Amino acid sequence: MDNKIYSIGLIDSGVGGLTVFKELEKLLPEERMVYFGDTARMPYGPRKPEEVKEFVLQIIDFLQTQDIKMVITACNTATAVGLEYYKNKLEIPVIGVIEPGAKMAVSLTKNKKVGVIGTEGTVKSGAYEKAIKGLDKSIEVYSQPCPLFVLLVENNLIHTKEAKRVAESYLQPLKEEGVDTLILGCTHYPIMADLIGEVMGPEVTLVNSAEATAQLAKEILEGEEMLVKRDKMPSHRFFVSGRTTGFNEVASKWLNKEIKAYRVLLD
Repeated sequence: MDNKIYSIGLIDSGVGGLTVFKELEKLLPEERMVYFGDTARMPYGPRKPEEVKEFVLQIIDFLQTQDIKMVITACNTATAVGLEYYKNKLEIPVIGVIEPGAKMAVSLTKNKKVGVIGTEGTVKSGAYEKAIKGLDKSIEVYSQPCPLFVLLVENNLIHTKEAKRVAESYLQPLKEEGVDTLILGCTHYPIMADLIGEVMGPEVTLVNSAEATAQLAKEILEGEEMLVKRDKMPSHRFFVSGRTTGFNEVASKWLNKEIKAYRVLLD
């Protein structure tokens, strides 16, 4: 690559992908990141796969104006419906959040019962079940859509009584099945991991695919000799398709620093 500083591009429907951003910042503190939250069109979960793929390609087109060297679809729904599709459109590395999370769950489960919670789109796609069964056919996979979780996170409502009631309702079937490992199959969900863990109980291990995705990104960039080498801290950039106020509030709280996003209108 030339002497220009290239960035890692992250795509999500809203604030959820910030969980991947946070892990990347810990693992690769010298890398610059450009984050895009499609807040005007979230949630992606109930949308048709073709629609989500079109949205992601629009965002990729924008990110390519920002000197990116890798794309991370930090959104389970976007990954589930079109990871290979995006890969075929680009010459730079493109990774998603499903395979890394599935591998981590397979390595952690002891009773071979793995739960998956995600958006309607992710659960309907069967992407996690396929990835887990591809690694170990003997594992039983129990999936549960939790569509309201995204709205609770985006609207900063995770510490309310209503959030706990919703969580108990969604997670009860997985508790009854006796899963010992639960994949947080939406990048919004780690933001409410404390509540999910409280409802599931201490005997259930939560899998945050953001950690595994950050590790995979590091491995790929190392392998391609694309890691940056510099001493100063990078300046990250944040973009959204909707209003910036809500995003800035949740992002600043989650990342423990002031975040100022810029609005970009997509066609």
